Amino acid sequence: MKLRRCILSVLCVVVVEILPAQPIGAPLLPLNDLQPGMKGEVWTVFKGHDPEPFSVQVTGILRNALGPGKSMILCELTDPRVQSMGAVAGMSGSPLYIDGQLAGVLSYQIQRFETVRYAGFTPISDMLEVSSLPPVRDSFAPTPIPVKGDRDSRMAPVIVTASDFQPLTPAFSVGGLSPEVAALLAPQFQALGLSINGLGGSDSGSDHPRSAVPNPKSLRPGDVVAVALAVGDISLAGTGTVSHVDGNRILAFGHPMLRLGATELPMASAEIVTILPSQFNSVKISNTGGIIGAFSQDRLSGIYGELGRIPVMVPVDVVFPGRANRKALHFEVVRHEQVLPLIVATGLAQAVMGSNESGFSRGFKVTTTVDFPGSAPVELSQLYPGPQGFNQGLGDFVGNLSLWLFNPYERVFPSHIRFSIEDTPETPSGNIEQMLVSRTEAAPGEHVDFTVGWRPFQGDPLSELVGLDVPREWAGKELEVILSTGPALDELTGRSRIVAIAQLRSFEEYISALRDFRKGDGLYLAVMEKTRLMTDQRTLTPEMPGSLERIARSADEARFQRRDVLAPLWEKQILPGRLFNILARRPLKITD
Repeated sequence: MKLRRCILSVLCVVVVEILPAQPIGAPLLPLNDLQPGMKGEVWTVFKGHDPEPFSVQVTGILRNALGPGKSMILCELTDPRVQSMGAVAGMSGSPLYIDGQLAGVLSYQIQRFETVRYAGFTPISDMLEVSSLPPVRDSFAPTPIPVKGDRDSRMAPVIVTASDFQPLTPAFSVGGLSPEVAALLAPQFQALGLSINGLGGSDSGSDHPRSAVPNPKSLRPGDVVAVALAVGDISLAGTGTVSHVDGNRILAFGHPMLRLGATELPMASAEIVTILPSQFNSVKISNTGGIIGAFSQDRLSGIYGELGRIPVMVPVDVVFPGRANRKALHFEVVRHEQVLPLIVATGLAQAVMGSNESGFSRGFKVTTTVDFPGSAPVELSQLYPGPQGFNQGLGDFVGNLSLWLFNPYERVFPSHIRFSIEDTPETPSGNIEQMLVSRTEAAPGEHVDFTVGWRPFQGDPLSELVGLDVPREWAGKELEVILSTGPALDELTGRSRIVAIAQLRSFEEYISALRDFRKGDGLYLAVMEKTRLMTDQRTLTPEMPGSLERIARSADEARFQRRDVLAPLWEKQILPGRLFNILARRPLKITD
Protein backbone atom coordinates (compact mmCIF):
# COMPACT_ATOMS: atom_id res chain seq x y z
CA MET A 1 0.00 0.00 0.00
CA LYS A 2 2.83 2.46 0.90
CA LEU A 3 4.61 1.59 -2.35
CA ARG A 4 1.40 2.31 -4.31
CA ARG A 5 0.97 5.72 -2.68
CA CYS A 6 4.58 6.53 -3.46
CA ILE A 7 4.15 5.62 -7.16
CA LEU A 8 0.98 7.76 -7.41
CA SER A 9 2.76 10.69 -5.77
CA VAL A 10 5.60 10.44 -8.27
CA LEU A 11 3.13 10.30 -11.18
CA CYS A 12 1.30 13.36 -9.86
CA VAL A 13 4.58 15.26 -9.58
CA VAL A 14 5.48 14.29 -13.15
CA VAL A 15 2.08 15.48 -14.45
CA VAL A 16 2.40 18.82 -12.68
CA GLU A 17 5.88 19.36 -14.09
CA ILE A 18 4.91 18.77 -17.74
CA LEU A 19 1.88 21.10 -17.68
CA PRO A 20 2.78 24.46 -19.26
CA ALA A 21 2.84 27.48 -17.01
CA GLN A 22 1.71 30.82 -18.40
CA PRO A 23 4.42 33.50 -17.91
CA ILE A 24 3.21 36.37 -15.73
CA GLY A 25 5.28 39.53 -15.36
CA ALA A 26 7.98 38.12 -17.67
CA PRO A 27 11.08 40.25 -18.36
CA LEU A 28 11.39 41.83 -21.81
CA LEU A 29 13.67 40.42 -24.50
CA PRO A 30 15.38 43.20 -26.53
CA LEU A 31 14.86 42.96 -30.27
CA ASN A 32 18.59 42.89 -30.93
CA ASP A 33 18.99 39.78 -28.77
CA LEU A 34 16.82 37.69 -31.08
CA GLN A 35 18.60 35.11 -33.23
CA PRO A 36 17.33 32.89 -36.08
CA GLY A 37 16.38 29.43 -34.87
CA MET A 38 15.29 30.52 -31.40
CA LYS A 39 12.24 28.58 -30.28
CA GLY A 40 9.34 30.27 -28.54
CA GLU A 41 5.76 29.83 -27.48
CA VAL A 42 2.76 32.03 -28.21
CA TRP A 43 -0.12 32.21 -25.75
CA THR A 44 -3.70 32.57 -26.95
CA VAL A 45 -7.23 31.27 -26.25
CA PHE A 46 -8.33 28.45 -28.53
CA LYS A 47 -11.64 27.89 -26.74
CA GLY A 48 -13.32 29.35 -23.68
CA HIS A 49 -11.31 31.75 -21.52
CA ASP A 50 -8.01 30.03 -20.66
CA PRO A 51 -4.92 30.70 -22.82
CA GLU A 52 -2.81 27.86 -24.21
CA PRO A 53 0.65 27.97 -25.80
CA PHE A 54 1.64 26.98 -29.32
CA SER A 55 5.19 26.69 -30.61
CA VAL A 56 7.03 28.90 -33.13
CA GLN A 57 10.61 29.32 -34.36
CA VAL A 58 12.26 32.67 -35.10
CA THR A 59 13.15 33.04 -38.79
CA GLY A 60 14.48 36.59 -38.84
CA ILE A 61 13.73 40.29 -38.39
CA LEU A 62 12.25 42.49 -41.10
CA ARG A 63 14.03 45.79 -40.47
CA ASN A 64 11.87 48.92 -40.88
CA ALA A 65 9.11 46.75 -42.34
CA LEU A 66 6.35 48.86 -40.80
CA GLY A 67 8.03 52.25 -41.12
CA PRO A 68 11.25 53.96 -40.02
CA GLY A 69 12.48 52.20 -36.89
CA LYS A 70 9.47 49.85 -36.85
CA SER A 71 10.57 46.27 -37.42
CA MET A 72 8.69 42.99 -37.56
CA ILE A 73 9.77 39.61 -36.17
CA LEU A 74 9.14 36.77 -38.62
CA CYS A 75 8.44 33.33 -37.15
CA GLU A 76 7.54 29.94 -38.52
CA LEU A 77 4.41 28.46 -36.91
CA THR A 78 5.80 25.04 -36.01
CA ASP A 79 2.89 23.85 -33.84
CA PRO A 80 0.78 21.34 -35.87
CA ARG A 81 -2.49 22.90 -34.60
CA VAL A 82 -1.59 26.30 -36.05
CA GLN A 83 0.50 25.18 -39.00
CA SER A 84 -2.62 23.70 -40.59
CA MET A 85 -4.67 26.92 -40.37
CA GLY A 86 -2.13 29.72 -40.10
CA ALA A 87 -2.43 32.83 -37.95
CA VAL A 88 -6.06 33.30 -36.94
CA ALA A 89 -8.12 36.49 -36.91
CA GLY A 90 -8.59 37.04 -33.19
CA MET A 91 -5.05 35.96 -32.27
CA SER A 92 -3.94 39.59 -32.71
CA GLY A 93 -1.80 40.51 -29.72
CA SER A 94 -0.96 36.98 -28.57
CA PRO A 95 2.34 37.34 -26.66
CA LEU A 96 5.51 35.58 -27.85
CA TYR A 97 7.84 34.26 -25.12
CA ILE A 98 11.39 33.08 -25.76
CA ASP A 99 13.30 31.53 -22.84
CA GLY A 100 10.72 32.99 -20.45
CA GLN A 101 11.13 36.53 -21.82
CA LEU A 102 8.49 38.57 -23.68
CA ALA A 103 9.78 39.30 -27.19
CA GLY A 104 6.75 40.50 -29.17
CA VAL A 105 3.12 39.89 -30.07
CA LEU A 106 1.45 38.11 -32.98
CA SER A 107 0.08 40.76 -35.31
CA TYR A 108 0.62 40.11 -39.04
CA GLN A 109 -0.50 37.42 -41.45
CA ILE A 110 2.21 36.37 -43.92
CA GLN A 111 0.64 35.30 -47.23
CA ARG A 112 -2.35 32.96 -47.13
CA PHE A 113 -1.69 29.87 -49.22
CA GLU A 114 1.95 29.09 -48.47
CA THR A 115 2.90 25.45 -47.84
CA VAL A 116 4.73 26.41 -44.62
CA ARG A 117 2.91 28.89 -42.36
CA TYR A 118 4.60 32.03 -41.07
CA ALA A 119 3.42 35.03 -39.06
CA GLY A 120 4.70 38.50 -38.22
CA PHE A 121 5.20 39.73 -34.65
CA THR A 122 5.36 43.33 -33.39
CA PRO A 123 8.36 43.85 -31.07
CA ILE A 124 7.25 44.44 -27.49
CA SER A 125 9.29 47.67 -27.30
CA ASP A 126 7.10 49.20 -30.01
CA MET A 127 3.93 48.22 -28.15
CA LEU A 128 5.13 49.79 -24.93
CA GLU A 129 5.43 53.13 -26.75
CA VAL A 130 1.67 53.13 -27.21
CA SER A 131 0.98 53.10 -23.47
CA SER A 132 3.11 56.21 -22.96
CA LEU A 133 1.36 58.41 -25.55
CA PRO A 134 -0.83 61.26 -24.25
CA PRO A 135 -4.57 60.47 -24.09
CA VAL A 136 -5.57 63.55 -26.09
CA ARG A 137 -8.16 62.97 -28.79
CA ASP A 138 -6.67 63.55 -32.25
CA SER A 139 -8.76 65.59 -34.65
CA PHE A 140 -9.18 62.95 -37.35
CA ALA A 141 -5.83 61.27 -37.90
CA PRO A 142 -3.46 59.30 -35.69
CA THR A 143 -0.41 61.01 -34.26
CA PRO A 144 2.86 59.76 -35.84
CA ILE A 145 4.60 57.15 -33.73
CA PRO A 146 7.97 58.33 -32.31
CA VAL A 147 10.91 56.80 -34.16
CA LYS A 148 13.52 54.86 -32.25
CA GLY A 149 16.87 53.99 -33.81
CA ASP A 150 17.42 50.27 -34.30
CA ARG A 151 20.09 49.57 -36.86
CA ASP A 152 21.68 46.38 -35.53
CA SER A 153 22.30 44.22 -38.58
CA ARG A 154 23.47 40.98 -36.97
CA MET A 155 20.43 39.19 -38.48
CA ALA A 156 20.06 39.08 -42.26
CA PRO A 157 16.87 40.81 -43.48
CA VAL A 158 14.08 38.68 -44.90
CA ILE A 159 12.57 40.08 -48.12
CA VAL A 160 8.77 40.09 -48.27
CA THR A 161 6.75 42.29 -50.65
CA ALA A 162 4.16 44.65 -49.17
CA SER A 163 1.30 42.67 -50.65
CA ASP A 164 2.44 39.49 -48.91
CA PHE A 165 1.63 40.56 -45.36
CA GLN A 166 -1.09 42.48 -43.63
CA PRO A 167 -2.33 43.03 -40.08
CA LEU A 168 -4.41 40.21 -38.68
CA THR A 169 -8.03 41.31 -38.90
CA PRO A 170 -9.69 41.56 -35.48
CA ALA A 171 -12.55 39.06 -35.33
CA PHE A 172 -15.43 41.57 -35.49
CA SER A 173 -18.65 39.81 -34.63
CA VAL A 174 -22.16 41.14 -34.32
CA GLY A 175 -24.87 40.17 -31.88
CA GLY A 176 -28.57 40.84 -32.10
CA LEU A 177 -28.58 40.99 -35.93
CA SER A 178 -30.25 38.61 -38.34
CA PRO A 179 -27.97 37.26 -41.12
CA GLU A 180 -29.96 39.24 -43.69
CA VAL A 181 -29.30 42.56 -41.97
CA ALA A 182 -25.64 41.73 -41.33
CA ALA A 183 -25.12 40.89 -45.01
CA LEU A 184 -26.99 44.01 -46.14
CA LEU A 185 -24.65 46.35 -44.26
CA ALA A 186 -21.40 44.37 -44.55
CA PRO A 187 -20.13 46.43 -47.56
CA GLN A 188 -20.56 49.70 -45.66
CA PHE A 189 -18.69 48.30 -42.64
CA GLN A 190 -16.00 47.02 -45.00
CA ALA A 191 -15.57 50.55 -46.36
CA LEU A 192 -14.67 51.62 -42.80
CA GLY A 193 -12.11 48.83 -42.49
CA LEU A 194 -14.35 46.56 -40.40
CA SER A 195 -14.54 42.98 -41.63
CA ILE A 196 -17.80 41.77 -40.11
CA ASN A 197 -18.38 38.15 -39.19
CA GLY A 198 -22.11 37.64 -38.78
CA LEU A 199 -21.50 34.52 -36.69
CA GLY A 200 -21.07 35.74 -33.14
CA GLY A 201 -22.94 36.55 -29.98
CA SER A 202 -23.22 38.84 -26.99
CA ASP A 203 -23.96 38.30 -23.32
CA SER A 204 -25.19 41.88 -22.86
CA GLY A 205 -28.79 42.91 -23.50
CA SER A 206 -31.08 45.87 -23.05
CA ASP A 207 -31.61 45.06 -19.36
CA HIS A 208 -27.92 45.75 -18.69
CA PRO A 209 -26.29 46.99 -21.91
CA ARG A 210 -23.10 48.14 -20.28
CA SER A 211 -22.74 45.27 -17.82
CA ALA A 212 -19.91 47.25 -16.30
CA VAL A 213 -17.90 45.30 -13.77
CA PRO A 214 -17.02 47.57 -10.79
CA ASN A 215 -13.93 45.52 -9.97
CA PRO A 216 -13.13 43.54 -13.12
CA LYS A 217 -10.95 40.47 -12.83
CA SER A 218 -7.37 41.23 -13.78
CA LEU A 219 -6.50 40.18 -17.30
CA ARG A 220 -3.44 38.08 -18.12
CA PRO A 221 -1.25 38.09 -21.22
CA GLY A 222 -2.86 35.70 -23.70
CA ASP A 223 -6.41 36.29 -22.43
CA VAL A 224 -9.13 37.15 -24.90
CA VAL A 225 -10.32 40.77 -24.90
CA ALA A 226 -12.75 42.70 -27.10
CA VAL A 227 -13.08 46.26 -28.38
CA ALA A 228 -16.81 46.98 -28.32
CA LEU A 229 -18.27 49.47 -30.81
CA ALA A 230 -21.83 48.79 -29.65
CA VAL A 231 -23.33 47.00 -26.65
CA GLY A 232 -26.87 46.07 -25.70
CA ASP A 233 -29.57 44.53 -27.89
CA ILE A 234 -27.28 45.29 -30.85
CA SER A 235 -23.61 44.56 -30.31
CA LEU A 236 -20.49 44.85 -32.44
CA ALA A 237 -17.06 44.00 -31.10
CA GLY A 238 -13.62 43.09 -32.39
CA THR A 239 -11.98 40.22 -30.52
CA GLY A 240 -8.24 40.02 -30.01
CA THR A 241 -5.68 39.02 -27.39
CA VAL A 242 -4.09 40.72 -24.39
CA SER A 243 -0.38 41.33 -25.04
CA HIS A 244 0.96 42.94 -21.87
CA VAL A 245 -0.45 43.79 -18.43
CA ASP A 246 0.85 46.34 -15.95
CA GLY A 247 -1.66 46.60 -13.10
CA ASN A 248 -4.82 47.90 -14.73
CA ARG A 249 -2.94 49.04 -17.88
CA ILE A 250 -3.61 46.78 -20.86
CA LEU A 251 -1.89 46.47 -24.25
CA ALA A 252 -3.47 44.34 -26.99
CA PHE A 253 -3.67 43.51 -30.73
CA GLY A 254 -0.11 44.49 -31.78
CA HIS A 255 -1.45 46.46 -34.75
CA PRO A 256 -4.02 49.22 -35.24
CA MET A 257 -7.74 48.51 -35.14
CA LEU A 258 -9.15 51.56 -36.97
CA ARG A 259 -6.11 53.88 -36.77
CA LEU A 260 -8.03 56.35 -34.60
CA GLY A 261 -5.03 57.60 -32.63
CA ALA A 262 -6.07 58.86 -29.21
CA THR A 263 -9.66 57.73 -28.83
CA GLU A 264 -12.22 56.33 -26.39
CA LEU A 265 -13.43 52.79 -27.05
CA PRO A 266 -15.05 50.33 -24.64
CA MET A 267 -13.00 47.35 -23.47
CA ALA A 268 -15.15 44.25 -23.06
CA SER A 269 -14.74 40.71 -21.81
CA ALA A 270 -15.22 37.86 -24.26
CA GLU A 271 -15.06 34.10 -24.64
CA ILE A 272 -13.98 32.05 -27.64
CA VAL A 273 -16.57 29.52 -28.79
CA THR A 274 -14.34 27.92 -31.42
CA ILE A 275 -11.92 28.60 -34.27
CA LEU A 276 -13.13 28.20 -37.84
CA PRO A 277 -10.03 27.06 -39.79
CA SER A 278 -9.63 28.18 -43.39
CA GLN A 279 -6.95 28.18 -46.06
CA PHE A 280 -7.90 31.80 -46.77
CA ASN A 281 -8.57 33.40 -43.37
CA SER A 282 -9.11 31.42 -40.18
CA VAL A 283 -11.19 33.23 -37.57
CA LYS A 284 -12.13 32.96 -33.90
CA ILE A 285 -15.86 32.86 -33.14
CA SER A 286 -16.71 34.63 -29.90
CA ASN A 287 -19.32 35.85 -27.47
CA THR A 288 -18.84 39.44 -26.27
CA GLY A 289 -19.43 40.13 -22.59
CA GLY A 290 -19.82 43.29 -20.53
CA ILE A 291 -17.67 46.39 -20.51
CA ILE A 292 -14.67 46.11 -18.18
CA GLY A 293 -12.66 49.19 -19.13
CA ALA A 294 -11.78 51.56 -21.94
CA PHE A 295 -9.13 51.76 -24.67
CA SER A 296 -7.63 55.22 -25.16
CA GLN A 297 -5.04 54.57 -27.89
CA ASP A 298 -5.39 52.95 -31.33
CA ARG A 299 -1.92 53.13 -32.90
CA LEU A 300 0.38 51.49 -35.41
CA SER A 301 1.85 49.07 -32.84
CA GLY A 302 -1.31 48.19 -30.90
CA ILE A 303 -4.11 49.45 -28.71
CA TYR A 304 -3.85 50.56 -25.09
CA GLY A 305 -6.45 50.91 -22.33
CA GLU A 306 -7.24 50.66 -18.67
CA LEU A 307 -9.42 48.29 -16.69
CA GLY A 308 -12.27 49.78 -14.65
CA ARG A 309 -12.65 53.03 -16.63
CA ILE A 310 -16.05 53.19 -18.36
CA PRO A 311 -16.25 55.31 -21.54
CA VAL A 312 -19.05 57.67 -22.48
CA MET A 313 -21.30 56.25 -25.21
CA VAL A 314 -24.41 57.37 -27.10
CA PRO A 315 -27.63 55.60 -26.03
CA VAL A 316 -30.02 54.60 -28.80
CA ASP A 317 -33.67 53.54 -28.36
CA VAL A 318 -36.04 52.05 -30.93
CA VAL A 319 -39.70 51.99 -29.88
CA PHE A 320 -42.85 50.72 -31.59
CA PRO A 321 -45.94 52.82 -30.70
CA GLY A 322 -49.12 50.89 -31.39
CA ARG A 323 -47.46 47.51 -30.89
CA ALA A 324 -47.81 46.74 -27.21
CA ASN A 325 -46.28 43.27 -27.57
CA ARG A 326 -43.19 44.44 -29.46
CA LYS A 327 -40.17 44.89 -27.20
CA ALA A 328 -38.23 48.11 -27.61
CA LEU A 329 -34.55 47.90 -28.55
CA HIS A 330 -31.86 49.64 -26.53
CA PHE A 331 -28.16 49.75 -27.27
CA GLU A 332 -25.22 52.10 -26.89
CA VAL A 333 -22.69 53.10 -29.54
CA VAL A 334 -19.20 54.59 -29.46
CA ARG A 335 -18.81 58.29 -30.10
CA HIS A 336 -17.13 58.13 -33.49
CA GLU A 337 -18.12 60.21 -36.50
CA GLN A 338 -18.24 57.44 -39.12
CA VAL A 339 -19.02 54.41 -36.97
CA LEU A 340 -21.93 55.93 -35.01
CA PRO A 341 -24.30 56.62 -37.96
CA LEU A 342 -23.68 53.20 -39.50
CA ILE A 343 -24.28 51.20 -36.32
CA VAL A 344 -27.34 53.29 -35.46
CA ALA A 345 -28.77 52.59 -38.94
CA THR A 346 -27.92 48.90 -38.47
CA GLY A 347 -30.03 48.77 -35.30
CA LEU A 348 -32.91 50.44 -37.12
CA ALA A 349 -32.61 47.96 -40.00
CA GLN A 350 -32.78 45.10 -37.51
CA ALA A 351 -35.95 46.58 -35.99
CA VAL A 352 -37.56 46.85 -39.42
CA MET A 353 -36.42 43.66 -41.15
CA GLY A 354 -34.91 41.27 -38.65
CA SER A 355 -37.73 40.06 -36.44
CA ASN A 356 -40.66 37.68 -36.61
CA GLU A 357 -42.76 40.52 -35.23
CA SER A 358 -41.82 43.14 -37.84
CA GLY A 359 -44.25 42.70 -40.70
CA PHE A 360 -44.34 46.35 -41.78
CA SER A 361 -45.65 45.13 -45.12
CA ARG A 362 -48.09 48.00 -45.79
CA GLY A 363 -45.61 50.68 -44.91
CA PHE A 364 -44.30 52.51 -41.89
CA LYS A 365 -43.10 55.87 -40.64
CA VAL A 366 -39.74 56.35 -38.92
CA THR A 367 -39.38 59.39 -36.69
CA THR A 368 -35.79 60.12 -35.69
CA THR A 369 -35.13 62.40 -32.72
CA VAL A 370 -31.58 63.47 -31.94
CA ASP A 371 -30.78 65.22 -28.65
CA PHE A 372 -27.69 67.41 -28.58
CA PRO A 373 -26.33 68.85 -25.31
CA GLY A 374 -27.68 72.34 -24.67
CA SER A 375 -29.87 72.34 -27.78
CA ALA A 376 -33.49 71.54 -28.57
CA PRO A 377 -33.97 68.10 -30.19
CA VAL A 378 -33.70 67.77 -33.97
CA GLU A 379 -36.43 65.65 -35.55
CA LEU A 380 -36.72 63.94 -38.92
CA SER A 381 -39.67 61.88 -40.18
CA GLN A 382 -39.51 59.56 -43.15
CA LEU A 383 -42.17 57.34 -44.74
CA TYR A 384 -41.39 53.99 -46.33
CA PRO A 385 -43.75 51.88 -48.48
CA GLY A 386 -42.45 48.68 -46.84
CA PRO A 387 -39.25 46.86 -45.81
CA GLN A 388 -38.09 46.65 -49.43
CA GLY A 389 -38.35 50.41 -49.83
CA PHE A 390 -36.41 50.86 -46.60
CA ASN A 391 -33.76 48.43 -47.86
CA GLN A 392 -33.33 50.41 -51.07
CA GLY A 393 -33.13 53.72 -49.23
CA LEU A 394 -30.85 52.57 -46.41
CA GLY A 395 -27.76 54.14 -47.96
CA ASP A 396 -29.52 57.52 -48.15
CA PHE A 397 -30.66 57.10 -44.55
CA VAL A 398 -27.07 56.52 -43.37
CA GLY A 399 -26.01 59.58 -45.36
CA ASN A 400 -28.71 61.76 -43.81
CA LEU A 401 -27.85 60.52 -40.34
CA SER A 402 -24.18 61.27 -40.97
CA LEU A 403 -25.17 64.78 -42.03
CA TRP A 404 -26.89 65.23 -38.69
CA LEU A 405 -24.27 63.64 -36.49
CA PHE A 406 -21.04 64.70 -38.17
CA ASN A 407 -20.95 68.48 -38.24
CA PRO A 408 -17.77 70.33 -39.34
CA TYR A 409 -17.91 73.03 -36.67
CA GLU A 410 -17.68 71.45 -33.23
CA ARG A 411 -16.91 68.01 -31.88
CA VAL A 412 -20.43 67.57 -30.49
CA PHE A 413 -22.02 64.16 -30.13
CA PRO A 414 -25.69 63.44 -29.45
CA SER A 415 -26.64 62.72 -25.87
CA HIS A 416 -29.47 60.43 -27.04
CA ILE A 417 -30.88 59.08 -30.32
CA ARG A 418 -34.46 57.81 -30.49
CA PHE A 419 -36.39 56.06 -33.26
CA SER A 420 -40.15 55.61 -33.33
CA ILE A 421 -41.48 53.13 -35.90
CA GLU A 422 -45.23 53.28 -36.59
CA ASP A 423 -47.35 51.27 -39.01
CA THR A 424 -49.24 53.17 -41.66
CA PRO A 425 -52.90 52.13 -42.04
CA GLU A 426 -52.26 51.42 -45.73
CA THR A 427 -49.43 51.51 -48.24
CA PRO A 428 -48.45 55.20 -48.28
CA SER A 429 -47.35 55.47 -51.92
CA GLY A 430 -49.43 57.28 -54.53
CA ASN A 431 -49.37 58.49 -58.13
CA ILE A 432 -50.23 61.92 -59.54
CA GLU A 433 -52.47 61.69 -62.60
CA GLN A 434 -53.04 65.36 -63.36
CA MET A 435 -52.35 68.90 -62.20
CA LEU A 436 -54.70 71.64 -63.37
CA VAL A 437 -54.57 75.43 -62.90
CA SER A 438 -57.95 77.09 -63.43
CA ARG A 439 -56.41 79.96 -65.39
CA THR A 440 -53.03 80.85 -66.83
CA GLU A 441 -53.58 84.60 -66.46
CA ALA A 442 -55.13 86.43 -63.50
CA ALA A 443 -55.36 89.91 -62.06
CA PRO A 444 -54.63 90.87 -58.44
CA GLY A 445 -57.61 90.00 -56.22
CA GLU A 446 -58.89 87.26 -58.55
CA HIS A 447 -59.21 83.63 -57.43
CA VAL A 448 -57.18 80.78 -58.88
CA ASP A 449 -57.90 77.10 -58.24
CA PHE A 450 -55.31 74.32 -58.34
CA THR A 451 -56.60 70.77 -58.82
CA VAL A 452 -54.36 67.76 -58.20
CA GLY A 453 -55.71 64.42 -59.39
CA TRP A 454 -54.08 61.44 -57.71
CA ARG A 455 -54.57 57.77 -57.04
CA PRO A 456 -53.56 55.96 -53.82
CA PHE A 457 -51.87 52.58 -54.06
CA GLN A 458 -54.47 50.10 -55.40
CA GLY A 459 -57.18 52.71 -54.76
CA ASP A 460 -59.74 54.74 -56.69
CA PRO A 461 -58.90 58.14 -58.21
CA LEU A 462 -59.14 61.13 -55.88
CA SER A 463 -58.60 64.87 -56.23
CA GLU A 464 -57.28 67.68 -54.04
CA LEU A 465 -58.55 71.24 -54.60
CA VAL A 466 -56.59 74.25 -53.34
CA GLY A 467 -57.67 77.87 -53.89
CA LEU A 468 -55.69 81.11 -53.83
CA ASP A 469 -56.63 84.80 -54.03
CA VAL A 470 -53.92 86.61 -55.98
CA PRO A 471 -52.20 89.26 -53.78
CA ARG A 472 -51.86 92.79 -55.17
CA GLU A 473 -48.04 92.77 -54.84
CA TRP A 474 -47.84 90.07 -57.52
CA ALA A 475 -49.06 92.45 -60.20
CA GLY A 476 -47.08 92.35 -63.45
CA LYS A 477 -45.10 89.22 -62.61
CA GLU A 478 -44.45 86.14 -64.73
CA LEU A 479 -44.83 83.29 -62.25
CA GLU A 480 -44.73 79.50 -62.21
CA VAL A 481 -46.93 77.04 -60.31
CA ILE A 482 -44.90 74.02 -59.17
CA LEU A 483 -46.03 70.73 -57.67
CA SER A 484 -43.12 68.76 -56.20
CA THR A 485 -41.78 66.87 -53.20
CA GLY A 486 -40.23 68.78 -50.30
CA PRO A 487 -36.59 67.82 -51.09
CA ALA A 488 -37.05 68.78 -54.77
CA LEU A 489 -38.51 72.15 -53.78
CA ASP A 490 -35.59 72.70 -51.41
CA GLU A 491 -33.21 72.30 -54.34
CA LEU A 492 -35.25 74.59 -56.61
CA THR A 493 -35.27 77.34 -53.99
CA GLY A 494 -31.52 77.18 -53.32
CA ARG A 495 -31.78 75.29 -50.04
CA SER A 496 -29.47 72.40 -50.82
CA ARG A 497 -29.50 69.44 -48.48
CA ILE A 498 -25.72 69.41 -48.71
CA VAL A 499 -24.90 72.23 -46.33
CA ALA A 500 -21.92 74.26 -47.55
CA ILE A 501 -19.46 74.80 -44.70
CA ALA A 502 -18.56 78.29 -45.92
CA GLN A 503 -22.18 79.45 -45.55
CA LEU A 504 -22.37 78.74 -41.84
CA ARG A 505 -20.32 79.82 -38.87
CA SER A 506 -21.35 77.68 -35.90
CA PHE A 507 -22.86 74.41 -34.77
CA GLU A 508 -26.11 76.16 -33.78
CA GLU A 509 -26.49 77.56 -37.29
CA TYR A 510 -25.85 74.08 -38.65
CA ILE A 511 -28.61 72.58 -36.49
CA SER A 512 -30.94 75.43 -37.48
CA ALA A 513 -30.27 74.67 -41.15
CA LEU A 514 -31.22 71.01 -40.63
CA ARG A 515 -34.52 72.06 -39.07
CA ASP A 516 -35.36 74.29 -42.07
CA PHE A 517 -35.64 71.45 -44.58
CA ARG A 518 -39.12 70.74 -45.92
CA LYS A 519 -40.82 67.47 -45.05
CA GLY A 520 -40.14 64.38 -47.13
CA ASP A 521 -43.72 63.13 -47.28
CA GLY A 522 -46.65 64.59 -49.19
CA LEU A 523 -46.34 67.27 -51.88
CA TYR A 524 -45.77 71.02 -51.95
CA LEU A 525 -47.87 73.26 -54.16
CA ALA A 526 -46.02 76.54 -54.67
CA VAL A 527 -46.22 79.76 -56.70
CA MET A 528 -42.65 80.65 -57.67
CA GLU A 529 -40.83 83.67 -59.03
CA LYS A 530 -37.48 83.68 -60.79
CA THR A 531 -35.07 85.73 -58.74
CA ARG A 532 -31.45 86.34 -57.95
CA LEU A 533 -30.66 85.36 -54.38
CA MET A 534 -27.82 86.59 -52.26
CA THR A 535 -26.97 84.05 -49.56
CA ASP A 536 -25.46 85.06 -46.23
CA GLN A 537 -24.96 81.81 -44.35
CA ARG A 538 -28.56 80.50 -44.43
CA THR A 539 -30.21 83.91 -44.91
CA LEU A 540 -31.58 84.43 -48.44
CA THR A 541 -31.96 87.99 -49.75
CA PRO A 542 -33.73 88.33 -53.15
CA GLU A 543 -32.67 90.98 -55.64
CA MET A 544 -30.06 92.69 -53.47
CA PRO A 545 -28.89 95.97 -55.05
CA GLY A 546 -25.76 95.48 -57.11
CA SER A 547 -23.67 97.94 -55.08
CA LEU A 548 -24.39 96.12 -51.81
CA GLU A 549 -23.82 92.76 -53.46
CA ARG A 550 -20.37 93.79 -54.68
CA ILE A 551 -19.38 95.08 -51.23
CA ALA A 552 -20.55 91.89 -49.52
CA ARG A 553 -18.84 89.52 -51.96
CA SER A 554 -15.56 91.44 -51.85
CA ALA A 555 -15.60 91.14 -48.03
CA ASP A 556 -16.17 87.35 -47.95
CA GLU A 557 -16.85 85.62 -51.26
CA ALA A 558 -17.15 82.18 -49.63
CA ARG A 559 -19.87 83.42 -47.27
CA PHE A 560 -21.82 85.69 -49.66
CA GLN A 561 -22.88 83.94 -52.85
CA ARG A 562 -25.20 84.87 -55.71
CA ARG A 563 -27.51 82.32 -57.29
CA ASP A 564 -30.35 82.45 -59.81
CA VAL A 565 -33.17 80.39 -58.28
CA LEU A 566 -36.93 80.23 -57.87
CA ALA A 567 -38.28 82.03 -54.83
CA PRO A 568 -41.60 80.84 -53.35
CA LEU A 569 -44.19 83.62 -53.04
CA TRP A 570 -46.72 81.15 -51.63
CA GLU A 571 -46.65 77.46 -50.80
CA LYS A 572 -48.78 74.81 -49.15
CA GLN A 573 -48.14 71.19 -48.23
CA ILE A 574 -50.83 68.80 -49.44
CA LEU A 575 -51.46 65.07 -49.11
CA PRO A 576 -49.17 64.54 -46.08
CA GLY A 577 -48.51 60.95 -45.11
CA ARG A 578 -48.11 59.88 -48.75
CA LEU A 579 -45.08 59.24 -50.94
CA PHE A 580 -44.94 60.68 -54.44
CA ASN A 581 -42.33 61.26 -57.11
CA ILE A 582 -43.23 64.19 -59.34
CA LEU A 583 -42.16 67.65 -60.48
CA ALA A 584 -44.90 69.45 -62.45
CA ARG A 585 -44.72 73.09 -63.63
CA ARG A 586 -47.45 75.40 -64.96
CA PRO A 587 -47.20 79.08 -66.04
CA LEU A 588 -49.19 81.81 -64.27
CA LYS A 589 -49.11 85.43 -65.49
CA ILE A 590 -50.37 88.19 -63.19
CA THR A 591 -51.61 91.28 -65.03
CA ASP A 592 -51.15 94.86 -63.82
